[in-house]
Amino acid sequence: MAGLGVPFTAISIDADETYPAQLQSADIPTYISRAKARAYANRLQKDELLITSDTIVWCEGTMLGKPRDERQAREMLRLLSGRTHQVYTAVTLAEVVGDRLPGDNLRLETVVDCTDVTFHELTDEEIDYYIRTCHPLDKAGAYGIQEWIGYAACTRLSGSYFNVMGFPTHLVYAELKKRGLL
Repeated sequence: MAGLGVPFTAISIDADETYPAQLQSADIPTYISRAKARAYANRLQKDELLITSDTIVWCEGTMLGKPRDERQAREMLRLLSGRTHQVYTAVTLAEVVGDRLPGDNLRLETVVDCTDVTFHELTDEEIDYYIRTCHPLDKAGAYGIQEWIGYAACTRLSGSYFNVMGFPTHLVYAELKKRGLL
């Protein structure tokens, strides 16, 4: 948001990030992003716009969220090695419309972006180096494209780089412009 020149306040929202098992690919971050917005709904004021997001990595029918530990991070990176995968980010814009009781009249609009990312074959040594030096446990798919692995292993990217970082700025910009906020 700062890179777009948009003033903002970052807040932490405690939300349940579990999702129905039947959801696939883009539907997963959409569901979670909307759940985050609903978790904050009672605190949202009429003149505020809340923006929540969620990012997943999707590889060959498998959703890769944040790894629980280094072992799971290693498994994820081995799965991504030598393959093309998709990064989906859903961004939900929430605002109060009309008069309301707390939690009522909340309008949610969600946009989703997808980027294809290809990694070359990673050796076990490269994977271990990345895990040791970049600490990827807080990242979907166990990697951050802006870190060593992006420099060394990403051979192709089709779509938004910022989407892979977890926030498709071009979509947010378009939504803010559409609302007359820019």
